[in-house]
Amino acid sequence: MIKHIVMWKLKDFAEGADRATNARKMKERLDACKNIVPGMFAFEVALAQPGLEATYDVVLYSEFADKEALKAYGEHPTHHALKPFFGAIRDERQCMDYNI
Repeated sequence: MIKHIVMWKLKDFAEGADRATNARKMKERLDACKNIVPGMFAFEVALAQPGLEATYDVVLYSEFADKEALKAYGEHPTHHALKPFFGAIRDERQCMDYNI
C-alpha cells in the first residue's frame, strides 16, 4: 500500500479571491476526487484551522493499493482538471509518497 500526502501553501490573493476562499474551493474540488479510481482506500482533505499549528493551508492524505492505483489517480481526468486552478493559487507544494 502507498500513502500519498500533499500539502499546499496558497497565495494571499489569486484568481479573484483571498487565501481562505481559495482554500475552501480547493477542498471542494479535491473532495470530488474521492473514490474516482479502484484501489483508493483513504482520501481526506483538511484545511488549516485557527488556533492549531499549521504551516500549510491545505493537506491531502490518501492511501492507494499500489503504484498503479496512484498513477491511475494522477492521470484521471477529474484529477487532471484541477491542475490549472491549483497552479494559479498555490505558492508552495510539498508531496511525499511512501510504501507501508
